[in-house]
Amino acid sequence: MHVVLPPRRLRAVYRRLFARYGPQHWWPAHTPFEVIVGAVLTQNTAWTNVERAITNLVQAGALTPAALLALAPNELARRLQPSGYCNVKARRLRAVCGWYLEQGEYSRLRRWSTQRLRDELLELHGVGPETADDILLYAFDRPVFVIDAYTRRVFVRLGVIAGDEPYEVLRAGFEQVLGPDAALFNEYHALIVRHAKANCRPRPSCTDCCLRRLCPAAVSP
Repeated sequence: MHVVLPPRRLRAVYRRLFARYGPQHWWPAHTPFEVIVGAVLTQNTAWTNVERAITNLVQAGALTPAALLALAPNELARRLQPSGYCNVKARRLRAVCGWYLEQGEYSRLRRWSTQRLRDELLELHGVGPETADDILLYAFDRPVFVIDAYTRRVFVRLGVIAGDEPYEVLRAGFEQVLGPDAALFNEYHALIVRHAKANCRPRPSCTDCCLRRLCPAAVSP
């Protein structure tokens, strides 16, 4: 299965989003490892909750893989509580940290091919395609297009996709149309998230939407 996406429409959407919101400077983190932690913690929660959990780790001196693993499991879960599902996420983070250390951390992992990195990440406990691609794009600067619920919502309303396409089909479709451009993918995904929170919410606010003229689902004021 594959999907054919309209190149002009995708680029027009990007231009309008960028004109409205400007550069997003995403992902907000100081190190690649902090990106990885954030990618795991942001599953099923808002980013503000992730920030609180990361602050807890910083206060515990545990924002390195070795220090994080040194925390007792119940203490780690307590620190992660603001992000929700804290026991589950503690197990997932420990699995990721163990792998990260075993493979030689960022200095060695950055030499791996994108496909090898992705395959290995997907083998880790609790790491699905979206989390893996967040890590690849934002921690390792690889040209993979992240597909999330916001992307599906925005582009379904724009009439570009049906919305029920498999993850890999949509990812390949966006990457084929836009070309292997990590900087573009970074900015585009961040802009989609920004717009989905600002206007294209579950109950959309269409009056001042910058995509209104491109959107067949726009609601009249």
